[in-house]
Amino acid sequence: MINQTMGSKDWAMLLLLSFLWGGSFFFIGVAVTELPPLTIVTLRVGIAAITLWIVLLAAGYEVPKTLKLWRTFFVMGLLNNVIPFGLIVWGQTHIGAGLASIINATTPLFTVLIAGTFLADEHMTRQKIAGVLVGLFGVSVLIGADSLADLGLDMNIETLAQLAIIGAAIAYGSASVFGRRFKSLGVSPFSTAVGQITAATVILIPLTLIIERPDQLTNPSLNVWLAILALAIFSTALAYILFFRILSSSGATNVVLVTFLVPITASFLGWLILDEQIHSRYFVGMGFIGLGLAAIDGRLWNKLKAASQ
Repeated sequence: MINQTMGSKDWAMLLLLSFLWGGSFFFIGVAVTELPPLTIVTLRVGIAAITLWIVLLAAGYEVPKTLKLWRTFFVMGLLNNVIPFGLIVWGQTHIGAGLASIINATTPLFTVLIAGTFLADEHMTRQKIAGVLVGLFGVSVLIGADSLADLGLDMNIETLAQLAIIGAAIAYGSASVFGRRFKSLGVSPFSTAVGQITAATVILIPLTLIIERPDQLTNPSLNVWLAILALAIFSTALAYILFFRILSSSGATNVVLVTFLVPITASFLGWLILDEQIHSRYFVGMGFIGLGLAAIDGRLWNKLKAASQ
């Protein structure tokens, strides 16, 4: 059984994770200016895998060995890395980082539905569904009516890019539910991160070599290499250690709350690094997102109910 409400330590890790993954949209935005999607994703997971293996061997962690475990890692790597990373990077070749991060905030909705269907201890409740819907409304306020109007109904390349990000959100939700099994298998969060990133790298290398021929690409600029390194080490290696720790202690529904926070982080990084303007609607949207988080977490609601009785 997992804790349905998160403690202060899990909330601290969730906030840090939101900064790491909010930064990933910014780093991808830099990388797509000079590199194709699969090459970016392969470099991201490949460098992250090397980083994690160095830490694993230096710290003396046990290396996962069983075939059953590695089969599970390959499924997790496909759901949590190969599919969503590929869809997000391709999507960001046609839409901006901010819009991509906001569409990605639909992940908790899909996770609540998938977890409620497949996990006995994470059943759907009206409070969780209401929290997700309030949070998504906050995300729509955050992006603004003008930007939402630009989504359009025509099946153009931008519409396909937006659908790709939704596909990534569904994959992330599925991965969060599938990843719950690692706790019952007795696999540590760190070993799980190493295994899934390694499996994703093994899947991606031949695909990238065949489809994009990265050996024939022009060497990217220093800024792109720095973005790739930050994407791999911070937004992937470190981020997934945090992800699996939260997943192990607080469950699938709670860990994907990070996708509500990522648009806020992405907006903050855009203001801090790219000198982008922060609009008043951002603060209204953040307020609704906070209400949604509180509803899904449940502690504030339970206290209010207890006080009213």
